[in-house]
Amino acid sequence: MPYLIDEFTRECLAVRIDRRLRSTNVIDVLSDQFILRGVPDSIRSDNGPELAARAVRD
Repeated sequence: MPYLIDEFTRECLAVRIDRRLRSTNVIDVLSDQFILRGVPDSIRSDNGPELAARAVRD
């Protein structure tokens, strides 16, 4: 179960539950949060294939 956490406030910003997550799902969640909260200075992620995809890194 992937989730998006603000490490400074320790607030869970998003939880995405699905049978299969692809890089497009990650991009959707991140872009929604960028619109709501602004673009962060940095992003840290685990090495899951949906997070390490070239589309997410770009």
